[in-house]
Amino acid sequence: ECKEGPENGVYIYGGFLEGARWNEEKQVVAEMRPGDLYCYMPVIWLDPIEQKDHNPVNIYRCPFYKTSRRAGTLSTTGHSTNFIVSLELP
Repeated sequence: ECKEGPENGVYIYGGFLEGARWNEEKQVVAEMRPGDLYCYMPVIWLDPIEQKDHNPVNIYRCPFYKTSRRAGTLSTTGHSTNFIVSLELP
């Protein structure tokens, strides 16, 4: 639980993974456990950096949606209208 915001960026909470899970011990995306449909994510810190300083290695670009429903598609991008951003997860 976060009592204050970060010095830079924002915290987001309430997210979940569908078809995968967050491994708390290793801090990485992992295979879903049998019988589970989704997994709640821990609080995520979105920390802005300059593109020139960004060199991701071994990440998964996870689509982040407003809701679990992906109905509605933008004709310009083909993305769901519920799509917000791709999060880079280890």
